Amino acid sequence: MNTFEATDVDRQWLINAIELARKCPPSSTAFSVGAIVVAGDGNELVSGYSRETDMKVHAEESALSKVENLSLRQATLYSTLEPCSFRKSRPRTCTELILAAGIPRVVIAWREPDLFVADCQGVEILRQHGVEVVEVPELAELASSVGMPAST
Repeated sequence: MNTFEATDVDRQWLINAIELARKCPPSSTAFSVGAIVVAGDGNELVSGYSRETDMKVHAEESALSKVENLSLRQATLYSTLEPCSFRKSRPRTCTELILAAGIPRVVIAWREPDLFVADCQGVEILRQHGVEVVEVPELAELASSVGMPAST
């Protein structure tokens, strides 16, 4: 298993992504997630959140859809939740979109629980393809408190 340490800069960007997740329209069948892509020089490139453009769009998908002619080869994607590795509503998972974009580093607050998708493999798949994945468990509770589905 690869283990990488989060920096203070990582924690701050992840907190920013958690704040972004607060913009998500409520859903009883999906988590509220925020995602920010940061360039190697530390500047924000794009961001997105769950259900930003439609009720099925994921945060990573929303952010990456805004990338136009940008090289992401030195970027870091900050996501409040593990990128999905299985999806019924779209042809590509967020894990596949991250790999296709060439992002070498992903920082997450918490892993996908088995509530909607059993055995999410986003972290494992990214690592198998050489992506550095950093988990920041001390922010998991904050991220999950924003990200839990709305009650029906």
